[in-house]
Amino acid sequence: MTQAELLEEIKSAMRAKDSLKLNTLRALKTAIKNVEIDQKITVESAEIITIIRKQIKQRQDATEQYLKAERQELADKELAEIDLLNVYLPAALSDDELNNFIKQGILETGASSPKDMGKLIKWLKEKTDGRADGKTLATKVKETLNSL
Repeated sequence: MTQAELLEEIKSAMRAKDSLKLNTLRALKTAIKNVEIDQKITVESAEIITIIRKQIKQRQDATEQYLKAERQELADKELAEIDLLNVYLPAALSDDELNNFIKQGILETGASSPKDMGKLIKWLKEKTDGRADGKTLATKVKETLNSL
């Protein structure tokens, strides 16, 4: 997703009077602008995927808090926003694809023990183009390196 595509999505949400989508996409646009200002960069598609993942993670955390406080209506709103943001992420890697990337990464980085986990995850993040979240990568890499 590019920023131009995001603006078009915001415009279409305005025309459709879809307040949930409009508010969610505006929050995403604000998060992108904050990154640009903080880091003094122009955010590209790959960084937008990372920002979307962070937005989803924030909403997951909020959902947990709302459920603990027994505020189901607020949790439902957060879950709807998560579903909406997931649409803008690239298709996730299958387990087989991820395992193949991990095997290739082990060969290329020389990772041989759990101490090399950071090096391998960094390599994987560059190669998977946002198609796997950090938690999934960490779990799979840890399992693989512990079994070597």
